[in-house]
Amino acid sequence: MDFPKLTERLPLYKALANTLEQHIYKGDWPVGSILPAEADLCRDFQSSRHTLRHALQILESNGLIYRRQGAPTQVVSRQRLRRFSQSYNSPTDILSYSRNTYRVNLVEEFVELDGNLSQIVGAPIGSSWYHIGGIRKRQQSEEVIAYTDIYILPQFASLTSDPEHAQVMVYEQIEKKYGARIERAEVDVYAAPASVEMAEKLILKPHDPCLVIIRRYFDDQDKLFEVTVTHHPENKYIYSMEFKASSEI
Repeated sequence: MDFPKLTERLPLYKALANTLEQHIYKGDWPVGSILPAEADLCRDFQSSRHTLRHALQILESNGLIYRRQGAPTQVVSRQRLRRFSQSYNSPTDILSYSRNTYRVNLVEEFVELDGNLSQIVGAPIGSSWYHIGGIRKRQQSEEVIAYTDIYILPQFASLTSDPEHAQVMVYEQIEKKYGARIERAEVDVYAAPASVEMAEKLILKPHDPCLVIIRRYFDDQDKLFEVTVTHHPENKYIYSMEFKASSEI
């Protein structure tokens, strides 16, 4: 086999990764076959072991090869995985409500997390949080569309007294009043039957289906500062997403 020399237009490891990918795509190393040993690849492509390993990492992340310590590297696909990315212009895109809704707080209290709440919030058992529990309604019809438990750091508790609290998302209040900005967010989505207590709040029958969305917000120090657990009754909320193909290697 006649191996091409590496180009200098890209960093060496990227150029090598592209070259190896072309050989896989052309079938020089068929799916299911084993790649040559690292020493042989370094010799054939005039590459250092460090450059080769970096290139192999790219091939692995693109789904072309499978590597396991102590075992030979196997070709598992001729074409890289097609990745899709989702972009958010603002945190409201993560879970937004129209401005014609408002929240009615039913619970405002300081709490210490027990074992169950620790798992939901994602914070240590015994840590202190301020808990806000409330229903969200449509302004005109007064229809109940969700119930949300919100857990924020105790130093943010006074925001519930702000005049705009009922209609502004809590994280927006925290950003405006305290300067803590969202650097990243974790979102869990799952279906669950409404408990007896939740059914009463949402005007449902016990065990009626709900969409549950948990959001965890972290600041620029990667510190968790707000967690929301929202229950949506069936057919009361639609969350739309758009994904675009990514061109990243």
